[in-house]
Amino acid sequence: MGQAFQFLDIIIFALLAAFLVMRLRSVLGRRTGHERPPPKDAFGRAKKVEGPEKGDDKVVQLPGREAAEAPAEVEDADPFSAGLAQIRRADRNFDLDEFIAGARTAFDMIVTSYAAGDTDTLQPLLSEDVFDNFARAIADREDQGRVLETTLVGIRSAEAIEASMSRTVALVTIKFVSEQINVTRDEDGGVVDGDATRVAHVTDIWTFARDTASRNPNWTLVATEAPN
Repeated sequence: MGQAFQFLDIIIFALLAAFLVMRLRSVLGRRTGHERPPPKDAFGRAKKVEGPEKGDDKVVQLPGREAAEAPAEVEDADPFSAGLAQIRRADRNFDLDEFIAGARTAFDMIVTSYAAGDTDTLQPLLSEDVFDNFARAIADREDQGRVLETTLVGIRSAEAIEASMSRTVALVTIKFVSEQINVTRDEDGGVVDGDATRVAHVTDIWTFARDTASRNPNWTLVATEAPN
C-alpha cells in the first residue's frame, strides 16, 4: 500500500513539473522556426539595434564630448575666390563690379595726370611709395626738357586677377588692357620716343589697397607691374 502512495507522489510531481515548464515557455517564448527574421539593410546585413535618439532625455553627454558644431562653409579652393570672400567678410559693402568701375576711372585719371605732370591729382590716388616713384619720374622728365603726350583712346578690358587680405588691408589686382597713343617730345617739339600716329595696345597690372579698419572708403594704387 505504501509503495502505491509513493508511485502516486512521483506521478503528481512529474505532472507539476510539466505544468511549470509549459508556463515558463508560454511566458518567455520559444523559437518555432517561423519567427520573422531581423530587419536587414540595403546590403542584406542584419541591422543593429539602434540606441536612443539624440533627443532622448535619458542620453547623458559625457564631459569633453560636446556635439560637434556644424562645419563652416567651405570656401572655394580658388585663391582668387577665397580672397574675395575674405574681403567681403572684412567689408560688407565691397562689390567687385563697382570696384572695377572705380578702378577704370582711377586708371584714366592716373595715366592722364602722370603724362601732364599733375602731382596734386596723383597724390591722393597713390600710396606714398608709388607717388614718390611717379613724382621722381616726372621731375626727371622735366629736368630733361621732355614732354609726354598721352592719349588714352580707351580701356579695352579691366579684369580682377588677384584678391587677398593682409591683416586689415584689402588688396585687389587688376589687369588693364588699354589703347594709348604715347609720344615724348623734346624742347623743340621733336619726337624722341613713341609715334603720334600709332595706337598701341598696353597691358598694365595694378594693385589697389584699402584699410578696411579705416573710415576712409578710398582705394589707392600700391603697386604697378608689366606682365611677364
